[in-house]
Amino acid sequence: MKYVDLFSGCGGLSLGIERAGGQLVLAVEKSDMAARTFCHNLIRDASDALQWDRYVASDESNQIASRLLVRELGVLLDNTAAIKEIRSNGLDLVVGGPPCQGFSLAGRRNPSDIRNELPWQYLKFVEATGPRAVVIENVVGMDRSFAHGEASSFRQLQQALSETGDGYVVQGVHVNAVHYGAPQHRPRLMIIALRSDVAAERGVTTTGETWRSTFVDQVEGDIPALAPRPTKMMAEMGSVSHAVGDLTARGAADADAHSAAYVRSLSKDFWPGRATAASEIRNHVRRRHGERTTQRFRFYQYLSQNGLDQRLLSHAARLPEDDAKLLLKHRLLHAPLPARAPDGVCLAESLDDLVELGYSLATKKHSQKVLRWREPARTVVTLPDDYVHPIEPRIFTVREMARFQGFPDHFEFLGKETTGSDRRRFEVPQYSQVGNAVSPWLALAVGRKMRALLSD
Repeated sequence: MKYVDLFSGCGGLSLGIERAGGQLVLAVEKSDMAARTFCHNLIRDASDALQWDRYVASDESNQIASRLLVRELGVLLDNTAAIKEIRSNGLDLVVGGPPCQGFSLAGRRNPSDIRNELPWQYLKFVEATGPRAVVIENVVGMDRSFAHGEASSFRQLQQALSETGDGYVVQGVHVNAVHYGAPQHRPRLMIIALRSDVAAERGVTTTGETWRSTFVDQVEGDIPALAPRPTKMMAEMGSVSHAVGDLTARGAADADAHSAAYVRSLSKDFWPGRATAASEIRNHVRRRHGERTTQRFRFYQYLSQNGLDQRLLSHAARLPEDDAKLLLKHRLLHAPLPARAPDGVCLAESLDDLVELGYSLATKKHSQKVLRWREPARTVVTLPDDYVHPIEPRIFTVREMARFQGFPDHFEFLGKETTGSDRRRFEVPQYSQVGNAVSPWLALAVGRKMRALLSD
């Protein structure tokens, strides 16, 4: 199953496709940081920074021959010889996640509309190479209809793909990685399509409606022919403790056993036969926090474990001092005392002390929340500061975030861990690489579906 990965990022989608039997023809990724991680794990060693810089500076023909083009997709589209060779060799599958939130069919009439540029380039590549199947992944907001009554970007992109080249039979799906093995709620939209002639040969049709995934034991009715079949029952749903229990100093008694089983499943499903000792785990560097930040994290944990609103500190920050303390006292009136954080640190002995501490830690930042130990993680994002560890007073490491996604411990992320706000427009550090990636668990299910459909 020969495939091309466009807008490949660090390789989450390719990792699942490869494990399902895919053979990479070419990946295209403009970020040299994300591309370096892709290369290092899926093509060849890229740990030497100087050698990598020389590769990035090399000409496009060398990069295409090496199966990784560190350029914008437009560069490949302008290379008619490369496009012709890809088509002539026969291409089974094109996958990728072009930014599509503002996509509109009106872009055909208005090529200068920047919202349309990248998805139209994706479709142009599909038209030029004629793959037997296509997968497009994007965020759930893409299915919202425009205010003026026009169909959503998701619907319009499906229509555009169905009319591309010789035509495609197209199925829209709303899938959640938690239904496929990830210990993380990660809803995503996908467009999965077979070229019309291939679909006709196999008797594959589309429902015309967006199919929504659920757990195996909750599926009602038939699963569409093009939709990835869920792999987990509700009782098998993963949790934060399953993913990172073995990386936590003070975990629950059964956390290590659950976590060990999950880590084994990562190696088994993605890189069988490769085992890593705990001392060799990469990308597991705990972030250093100031004392005030650490105390705030402990306060969040205290609120979380006692069923209190974690936005209390942000609510207090927006009020005058007297009103803020009155609010804190009212909300904390029945909270257990003395107040202790999960790591055993005593936050306050009395209600008055707890109120004073809460006021001193008040912040207008309202997005920070403690993840629950026995529940799946929230959707992994590119900014690590929003998610607080449930037991240790810190944010999660890159490796822990990668575990939520479904990357095995052998998958090493290269480049900076994080970057400043002014550089986020063009840098893709490790945390962003993880947050931007398709969950390998979902990618594996999609890859297996594609292989089954395309097998002769």
